[in-house]
Amino acid sequence: MTPSSIVQVGEERTHSTMMAWRVHEFGSPETMKFERVPRPEPGPGEVLVKVAAAGVGPWDGWIRSGKSALPQPLPLTLGSDLSGEIVAMGPGVTELRVGDQVYGVTNPQFVGAYAEYALASAGMVSNKPTSLTHVEAASLPVVSVTAWQALFDHAHLKAGQTVVIHGAAGNVGSYAVQLARQAGVQTIATVSTGDISAARNLGANTVIDYRTQRFEEVVRDADAVIDLVGGETQTRSFQVLRRGGKLVSAVSRPDQDLATRYGVDASFFLVNVTDQYLREIARLVDGGKLRTKVGAVLPLADAREAHLMLERVRPQPKGKIVLDVGAR
Repeated sequence: MTPSSIVQVGEERTHSTMMAWRVHEFGSPETMKFERVPRPEPGPGEVLVKVAAAGVGPWDGWIRSGKSALPQPLPLTLGSDLSGEIVAMGPGVTELRVGDQVYGVTNPQFVGAYAEYALASAGMVSNKPTSLTHVEAASLPVVSVTAWQALFDHAHLKAGQTVVIHGAAGNVGSYAVQLARQAGVQTIATVSTGDISAARNLGANTVIDYRTQRFEEVVRDADAVIDLVGGETQTRSFQVLRRGGKLVSAVSRPDQDLATRYGVDASFFLVNVTDQYLREIARLVDGGKLRTKVGAVLPLADAREAHLMLERVRPQPKGKIVLDVGAR
């Protein structure tokens, strides 16, 4: 690509570098290396984002340890969720401009965001919610779009229907409860004892403490179950659905023999983050209809600590872990 095909601002970047968290071999958080690498140049359909904040999610840990659902050639830079400013654009990008404040994900491989600059597919970022800081905006993309797609694209829920949301106090679950409420869907949330009031505050109609009560003894004929937990919780969920109901999991593939026995549709999906969903999420956030919850905020240099939180080696506060790239 010729230099003239790239829109650039600021300093000449031909030989410039940046700091990024790289993985040269799959494994534990100790395999992560904070290294100086060349600053990338955007290709066709890409933008270069000066990263202000990067979200940290369980999928980052799966990629780091070699358990990704997608092929991941090494070496790679970790991270997918980001918020920041576009500083350069590759050919063919028409919807965005240099200087735009954007949020979203990097690319379909979910890599590249734990860095001072990151390439992003232009169709996977959008203008960030104006009411949020970059740290708050970076906490949103994957988890909020996962919740949206589970409820409306896969479970096809409509106003007046009933959904059971397992893991309703988690990062995806808390958005699922809020989005269901906005759509007029009745929500039954399963949470642990300490999260009952939080689930009620998010708008859940019924809250079940899974430590003291078995949800299948309470729930009957639900239209859908959104499974964000997996394991035996998923297995026990078939019996609470009406015939023709839907079990949608974002964590593991449901047992199709059980689905046939109970006469329900059961599916697993991987999130597909696009600018269309990001615009809708931003509209709801700026309209005061969706609340974010940021947990730990760490400087970029402490990304390994963030992964130790993911692995439960370090305590992890409630809410999304975010790397503040501007912090030192």
